[in-house]
Amino acid sequence: MIVFAGPGVDGAIRNQFNLVGNTVNNGTVGGVEGGASGGGSAGTDSATVQAAIAKDAKNWTPEEQKAVAEDIAAKGEASSAFAKAEAAMDAGTRWSVKLTNGNLMTYRIIGINHDDLADGSGKAGLTFFSVGNIRSSYMYPKSYGAGSWEDSDLRAKMNSGEIWNLMPSDFQSKVKSVRKLTNNSYSNDKNATVTATADKLFLLSYSEIVESPESTWSDYSWIGNEGSQYEYFRGKVAANDNARNDCLIIGDWTWWERTSSIADRGHFLYVSTSGKPSFSMMSHAAIAVVPAFCFYILLHLEQSPCDLARAFFMPILKVMDHLSTDQVNYWNKYSDTLVRYSRYICVNRRDKYSLYSAVYQLRVCRFISRY
Repeated sequence: MIVFAGPGVDGAIRNQFNLVGNTVNNGTVGGVEGGASGGGSAGTDSATVQAAIAKDAKNWTPEEQKAVAEDIAAKGEASSAFAKAEAAMDAGTRWSVKLTNGNLMTYRIIGINHDDLADGSGKAGLTFFSVGNIRSSYMYPKSYGAGSWEDSDLRAKMNSGEIWNLMPSDFQSKVKSVRKLTNNSYSNDKNATVTATADKLFLLSYSEIVESPESTWSDYSWIGNEGSQYEYFRGKVAANDNARNDCLIIGDWTWWERTSSIADRGHFLYVSTSGKPSFSMMSHAAIAVVPAFCFYILLHLEQSPCDLARAFFMPILKVMDHLSTDQVNYWNKYSDTLVRYSRYICVNRRDKYSLYSAVYQLRVCRFISRY
């Protein structure tokens, strides 16, 4: 099995697979890059996405959830799975995973194409949010004059420590780091700025929950700039968030946000048992941890060597603009396979202006050989 990761790669591989498949089988190019326009193929959904669309979303497996996230990240609203995922989000559809301590973590979709991947390569597709407390914890083990999400003990636990280790290994392998904006300046000053962290599991910020901050906080611009409101909360949590918000109630638990308090240094905001997200708590208090996360965008190609070679024959130099270090490592790992089956992609086209010309093939083979 070959694994390839990246934004838009799903569609790119499908398009190029169709193009090159037509070339190999018929000796002609089946269209132009870019899909159905110009006679090209728009590609088909993966078997996993098709299976997800065909069933009730509540029965999606983690692999199908990941495949849907991948497809939406690649195609946006054009994804055949977009409407199904959006309906599942609006309905509050829930899934569960068994943690390493034997407890279940139940979660739902709160965002579609909302979070940016930490490596800058695109969107995460789907953002999920737990609907229960997986462990009570403090932000910091003792009282401090100030603090930040970036340097907090809780963030460390969620990304590499005891809370991260509650996630089963198969689940961990599907989670991708995303870019989260927070006031990490150790200051609740009006002029404080937000900075980014890369997080696998993360707490929601105040601005990701509410439509807009309370009017009395309008002078503190940073509190409205720690990310935008997740789609699931739109129309449910308004600017006047002091009312009861049923969509934020998680049992009898109060739960942490990653946003620092405006009023009290060393405090962080939390959501109350009535779903009000603007209260603050001292950082060394132990309250509920309710994590959010995004699944990793992976494309699994389980096909014959010939089909694998065809699938990977694409405008490499264009795709490389989007490759991260991890993705290049996949090329390194599987380059021998690609070279070994390069004969399958040596199509018989002599049009020097074609993507499949001998010159272009040589550039591709040389590129693969370098890795």
